[in-house]
Amino acid sequence: MIGLETDRLDLVAEAATRENWTSSNGKVPHMRDLPTAAWRKSSFSDVGGNCVEVAPLRDGRIAVRNSKQPEAGAVLFTPAEMDAWIKGCKAGEFDDLAGTGR
Repeated sequence: MIGLETDRLDLVAEAATRENWTSSNGKVPHMRDLPTAAWRKSSFSDVGGNCVEVAPLRDGRIAVRNSKQPEAGAVLFTPAEMDAWIKGCKAGEFDDLAGTGR
């Protein structure tokens, strides 16, 4: 399984290079950082682990993934993008997505 994961990360990094997916500092994402990143999840996570996890990456971006399916990959955000998301969450802008209403 580890070999397959490494191969998949190589393909993602290759695609990132080919498609010029770069961070604001011009670096290709550190896809190999994802498995060893310092992942953490909210204290509001339920016992079944239904939550997302976040981790800071060496290039300054923040990775977000599904805690129940970490092998599915992650979405990368800049600190400014994450700041906007957190502010929107705190303001209740996404409450309808969680079924909690406004």
